[in-house]
Amino acid sequence: MFLLSHIYIVLALQLGSVLGVALRPYDSLAGLTRQEVDAFARSVKVVGGQPAPPVIADTSSKLVNDKEHPWLPLAPGQQRGPCPGLNTLASHGYLPRSGVATPAQIVTALTYGSFLVDGNPLTNLMSIGSTSSLTGAAPPKPALVSGLSTHGTFEGDASMTRSDAFLGDNHSFNETLFDQLVQISKEVGGGKYNITAATEMRFQRFQDSVARNPTFNFANPRFATAFAETAFPLAFFIDGRDKSLALDLDVMRGFFKDSSMPPDFHRRDGASDAGDSEFDIIQLSHNYFPGFNNGTGGSCISLTMHQFVNTTMELYPNPQGALRRALNVNLDNFFIPVSSDCAQLHPFP
Repeated sequence: MFLLSHIYIVLALQLGSVLGVALRPYDSLAGLTRQEVDAFARSVKVVGGQPAPPVIADTSSKLVNDKEHPWLPLAPGQQRGPCPGLNTLASHGYLPRSGVATPAQIVTALTYGSFLVDGNPLTNLMSIGSTSSLTGAAPPKPALVSGLSTHGTFEGDASMTRSDAFLGDNHSFNETLFDQLVQISKEVGGGKYNITAATEMRFQRFQDSVARNPTFNFANPRFATAFAETAFPLAFFIDGRDKSLALDLDVMRGFFKDSSMPPDFHRRDGASDAGDSEFDIIQLSHNYFPGFNNGTGGSCISLTMHQFVNTTMELYPNPQGALRRALNVNLDNFFIPVSSDCAQLHPFP
């Protein structure tokens, strides 16, 4: 299934109380000692990792920009991040408008099966955007004060409408990149964003990052999410009553720039398998492989699998108790969509 198989929201790691600053419920625990994790656990309601909720029974097309979910502008203190889908769901109230939610809330809001291992494994909360000054000073590595906007977690290089982190603002809508998307859609998509335009936009963004970003990283999980984000608008931003698989560019701008659905917008019918074929077409259209630049730009070196689990082990070298159990549940969820491609690793038996 499209996003169950291809959108990997990975570990963002944060630190708080050890530095004398307040640790928010959705801040990560990497970098803390066991004593510090235990102290934090005593101060909050421990929820822990939860299994992915069941797929909703009714996936038929229906009105989603309705009176119960009006678009509202961003209020002070609310979070938005690099994903226009999550941003739009929050701005319409399908997710908490704060931009801080549980994995189950995000799965339900998206109306299809998915999973999350981001944020705080004990409180089961995460931010779809960035941190704020309220968290205090930055912690020592490997911990991060972060949300999904943090480079190398969910957000990654060669985004369609966000700059690479090395080249600038990696979470805000980039008008120049969207103008490129519009131009490509006019040249090869008949004035709309269709599978042909998506294929060429993905390859152009890949080539640009290889050429200009010496820190370019196109390894897993970014390798998968890059194609998922390219197919995503075709699967979810086209009105469910429209079977053309061609997205109006003004509608697309509303989602990407304003986090807003058009009036009378209906979700598509049968969301569980939305985007599978589009994903495959985009990925197979050019010779892509997981890799990274070697520091000089203009090259891309191939990588092997299991980077996700290895990184998790580096960041949580010796988790204990509830934290260990939560990480194992989330790692099990992570393995579900890739189970046909590789063997499961058990870093915390």
